[in-house]
Formats: sequence, structure tokens, C-alpha cells
Amino acid sequence: MTVDLSISMLYAGLLALLYFALAVMIIRLRWRDRVGIGTGESKDLEVAVRIHGNFAEYVPFTLLMLVLMELSGASPMLLHSLGGLLFVARICHAIGLRMTIGPSWARTIGVLGTFTVLLVQAGYMIGYVVGTQL
Repeated sequence: MTVDLSISMLYAGLLALLYFALAVMIIRLRWRDRVGIGTGESKDLEVAVRIHGNFAEYVPFTLLMLVLMELSGASPMLLHSLGGLLFVARICHAIGLRMTIGPSWARTIGVLGTFTVLLVQAGYMIGYVVGTQL
């Protein structure tokens, strides 16, 4: 039996490329600042590590939920909306933190976009289970 997960796979691929780019940014800063472990005295490296870490904290879980939604038969429009919003939100979050470690419009969009995806996914999943159990 073949299961079509092409929508989830699209966003997993796009987000993997973004994750790769964030990792390359860290590697370049480690070379530039001669820091092997940790962040040393480099503020740029500290920010890059946090951007990468924040991505690693949120994206795997939201991708897992996207796959589960796709397996449950969620509409392609909903899946593309959530996947697209997550991708844009993660780009904005990275841009925002690079602009300033304080509040910025890009970081705000990144956080709100990521949290919107999480909450919509949670609502969908709870609603799906409750709806199928009644």
C-alpha cells in the first residue's frame, strides 16, 4: 500500500534546506571566529546557534503533525497553508534574530506564525479524534 505524503514531503524538503542553511551559517561563523565548541565571545555565533536551536525545537514536531494530518485526510489547502506559513515563519524568525536580539517585526511574524501553525494543528488533531470517537 502506497501512502501519498507529497505535501508533507514538500515542506519537509524546504525546511530541511533552511535547516542546512542555518547550519552552514554556524559553520562559517565558527571558522571566522575560531570557535570550536560553544560560542566563545562571538555574539554573532551565539545568535546563529539560537536561531538553529529554535528551529530544531519547533520544526520536527510541527512536521510530524503535518504528516499525521495528511495521513488523516486533511485538505490539501489546509496542509499547504500550514506548511507554507511554517516555512515563511521560520525564515522570518531567523531574519528577525539576525536583525536584533530584541523584538523586531520579522521575529514577531516568525513567532506568531509558528505558534499559529502549532495551535491550528493541535485543534485539528483534537477535533479529528473527538469527531471520530463520537
